[in-house]
Amino acid sequence: MASGTVKFFNSEKGYGFIVPDEGGKEVFVHKTGTRDSLWEGDKVTYEVEETPKGLNAINVTKA
Repeated sequence: MASGTVKFFNSEKGYGFIVPDEGGKEVFVHKTGTRDSLWEGDKVTYEVEETPKGLNAINVTKA
């Protein structure tokens, strides 16, 4: 499990980005990847999935 901080999340459009604690590229998160409501600054844990468009966070939960 990776951990990070929500940098941005648009609840109307249903997506945002997580900054990984270990550094590296920001990770895209879609509303289908979490059951929690996400807000800027939330600490989260998640799994990373590689897609053709880049990194995607799944199974996101607030830490």
